[in-house]
Amino acid sequence: MAIEDYRGDVEMCCRCSACKHIPLQMVKGVEHSYACPSIARYNFHAYSGGGRLLIAKEMLNSGFKYTDKLLDIVYNCQMCGGCDTSCKYAMDMEVLEPIYEFRIRCVETGHTNPALDKVINSLRKQGTMVPGAKGKRAAWAQGMGIKDATKEKVDVYYHVGCLTSYDKDYQKLARATAKILKKAGVDFGIGYENESCCGGRAFQMGYKDDFLKQAKKNMDMLKKAGVKTLVTGCADGYQAFKVLYDKYNLKGDLEVLHITEYLARLIKEGKLKLNKKVNLTVTYHDPCYLGRLGEPWIHWQGKKIPGYKFVFDPPKVYRRGTYGVYEPPREVLKSVPGVKLFEMDRIKEYAWCCGAGGGVNESNPEFAKWTATERIEEAESTGAEAIVTACPWCEKNFNQAIKESGSDLKVYDIVEIVEKAI
Repeated sequence: MAIEDYRGDVEMCCRCSACKHIPLQMVKGVEHSYACPSIARYNFHAYSGGGRLLIAKEMLNSGFKYTDKLLDIVYNCQMCGGCDTSCKYAMDMEVLEPIYEFRIRCVETGHTNPALDKVINSLRKQGTMVPGAKGKRAAWAQGMGIKDATKEKVDVYYHVGCLTSYDKDYQKLARATAKILKKAGVDFGIGYENESCCGGRAFQMGYKDDFLKQAKKNMDMLKKAGVKTLVTGCADGYQAFKVLYDKYNLKGDLEVLHITEYLARLIKEGKLKLNKKVNLTVTYHDPCYLGRLGEPWIHWQGKKIPGYKFVFDPPKVYRRGTYGVYEPPREVLKSVPGVKLFEMDRIKEYAWCCGAGGGVNESNPEFAKWTATERIEEAESTGAEAIVTACPWCEKNFNQAIKESGSDLKVYDIVEIVEKAI
C-alpha cells in the first residue's frame, strides 16, 4: 500500500488531539498522561500523530516542498504507535500506517536523514543495523556448544538479533538465553554467520525496500534450514518476523515467539524450574514493538462502499494494540521466587516508549535520552529497585539515560532475572 491508499484515514482526522494523550479513563496522574513522546517534547501540533496526518493530507492534495523543518517533524518520531492506540480507543481509523507510508515516501523521493543513511549503509554492506560492527556475528557463542541450525535440524531456531550479537555490553543477553534454553532441555540452534538483520528497524526508518530484501533473505534461509519455530529476545525482531513479514505475505507457517512467551510456556509445562530466590522489587516496561505493535497482523479483505467515506463491507477490523505480548513477561516475573512486581501508571498498549525506536536513537540521541529519562522517572515513582524490559534496545537506552541522570535504578532484561533464578 501507499500513502494514497490511506486518504480516507488522513481526511478522517478531526484534529481532536486524542492521539497526544492516553485515554482519559486510563490516566492515573497528570504527570503521566502523554502517549506521544514527540508532542510531549516539542509541544507543537505538527509533531503529533494528527499533525503528521495533516501534513500527509497536504501531500495528497497539492504536494509541497520537503523543507528541513518538515523533515525534522518526519524523523523526530519513534514510530512507537502511542498515537495510534490512543486514537483508536474511540475511533476507527489508521494513524500509524499512513505515517509509515509518509516516511517511506520521503525515503523514496531522496529526502532521507544522513544519520539513518549511515545505518542503512551498514545494513547493506554488513547485514547489521549496528554501524561499525566488528568480528563475527556469533562470537558471543564461542565455547557454548550451540548447534548450527543451518547444518542440522533443531526444534527451535534462536534469532539473536543485531545489538545482542555485536554489542559486547549486551552479548550477555544471548549467553543468558542460551543458558536458560539448555537448562530447560530445549533442542535449539542459531544461524551463526548465516543470521542476518531482521530488517525491522529499517522499515521503521522508512527504508521499505531494504526491509523487504532482508525479509526475503531471512525467510529463504529459514525455509532452507527447515525452521518451524523461531524464538527471539528482541522486540524489534519479534515485530518484524511476526507482524511485518506477515503483512507482506512472507511469514508463511513460521511460528514466531518472543523469548518471554517461550519461557512462560516452558514454566507452565514444568520444563523450566525457577528455584533460586531473587530478592528484588521491579517494575516492567512494555517495549512498543512487543506490546501494542506486536499485535498480529490482520489480513482484512473487503471493500469500501461507494458514496461513503468510511463504510466498508465487511466491516474493517482494526489493530488497537490490545493483543500484544503483555501477560507472558509478567507471568515469568511472577514465577521468580522473591521478585515483587510494581506496575507503572502507563502500561501495556498505553506504555510510554523507551525512546530508541524509529531511528531517533541514531538521528537525535538527545530526544531518545529525554524520552528514556521520562520513563525512568515514572519507574522510580513506583518505588521499585529495578526496571525490567524485554528488548535490548530498551535496556541500552535506559542505561544511557541513567548514566547521565545519576539515577540509582537498575536495568535488567527479563532473561537476566530468569538466569539468576535457575
